[in-house]
Amino acid sequence: MRLLALSCATIAIGFGLMHGAAAPKKKASTVKKAPVSAKKVTSKKRTPVRRRVAVARAPVTTPIVRAAATDAVSKWLNVPGIMENPAAMVPFFEQLHRIERGQSSDVLRVFHYGDSHTAADEWTGTLRYLLQMRFGDGGNGFSHAGRPWNGYRRLDLKSWSTPGWHSDGLNRRDGDGLYGLSGVSMSTTLPSQMVNVQTELEQAEFHYLQQPGGGRVELSDNGAAIDTISTEGEGGPRCVKLTLSPGSHLLTARTVDRKPVRLFGWVTENMRGVTWETMGINGAQASIGLRWEDAGLAPIFRDRPPGLIVLAYGTNEARNKEWTFESYRDMFAALLDKYRRLAPAASILVIGPPDHQIRAGGAWAPHEKIDLILEAQREACKSRGAAFWDMRERMGGKGAMKQWVYAGMAQGDFVHFTGPGYRLLGAALYKELMGQYATFARIRQETMQPKTAALPAETATNEE
Repeated sequence: MRLLALSCATIAIGFGLMHGAAAPKKKASTVKKAPVSAKKVTSKKRTPVRRRVAVARAPVTTPIVRAAATDAVSKWLNVPGIMENPAAMVPFFEQLHRIERGQSSDVLRVFHYGDSHTAADEWTGTLRYLLQMRFGDGGNGFSHAGRPWNGYRRLDLKSWSTPGWHSDGLNRRDGDGLYGLSGVSMSTTLPSQMVNVQTELEQAEFHYLQQPGGGRVELSDNGAAIDTISTEGEGGPRCVKLTLSPGSHLLTARTVDRKPVRLFGWVTENMRGVTWETMGINGAQASIGLRWEDAGLAPIFRDRPPGLIVLAYGTNEARNKEWTFESYRDMFAALLDKYRRLAPAASILVIGPPDHQIRAGGAWAPHEKIDLILEAQREACKSRGAAFWDMRERMGGKGAMKQWVYAGMAQGDFVHFTGPGYRLLGAALYKELMGQYATFARIRQETMQPKTAALPAETATNEE
């Protein structure tokens, strides 16, 4: 009955999304920003409020054109999808199976890296919601310290900061590569600068960089100071585990001295279930991950090992003339090698870039270099044993973006999707994952089930 109810809920979500309705959101404590000195934060749960995001205006269409485009998108999404090399997902599916059967009380973590499509947290938020509904809510997992850029958001929590911070690692070629799990950190040399996160949680961690001459940071919960830590010492990532009671929390980190402080972010989790930790960066290309130092990532991957690593890049690379098939394939293979070193037991899923179009001769035309990027990623996955999901093919193939725009599911830049469009893609990937998981569970059952040989007929005896 539980699986039937979930299936019905998923169908209802998909139907609602095709008509522009918002997907149901997991309730969270997202009341208005409270001053840090507040004595009490309400624990009443409210649906997260979406922050306004600039949306490129789509071309004006007639109702007939819009209806035809909507039918086309619906038809494409209902064609059975095919994940390439699904066997690479077996380690992740095994952990899902153990959680679903009550054989594991651990948190199963998903680290999702990508570009602006990921940073929007729309399709990732849909995946998080649906997986947590079925396998248990493991919490938010890792989130950035404060707001490293103006459009940063996570739909399952609230995060903000004071203006005196500098964001490190935002797709730049300089820096020391020590930016924490997400590849983005927040730095300041000023006192009384704060980063805040507000959410429901059962356990929490605070991640920062220890460095020579580092300043002190005061940590508070719901306005009450709970600890003051020094970030001075030999360079390297560190974390503080916070002992908190389950419920709604406003966590604040405030600098105390006029000394350098670099913060990576928060971990807010529950005791059991799944996380889907969104770590997208606007404008990012896959090669950015190779600039993040293993020395800064290895301790975090060791203490919080992921069950699945998702890499979703390619849109920005298609507009970079420097990439050839060979150079991009080799770079992407090196990136897969890096994450395999960091998380040898994790599954890796690569999601190819969606279709997008550019102006050519006064009209919109598919960006031809997406072909090169997709094939290079596919070849790298084959050579490194990673699963691959072709998002462009799932949304209708080359040139499909035009219909998504006309259907109101993509923006007028013919690159990004609208909220309903992103959530449709999230629901499509969830359906693909659960289809492959069902196949895994069936084969597992058949393999593990003891076989009982029938007795030969001549040995059978009858009692008189």
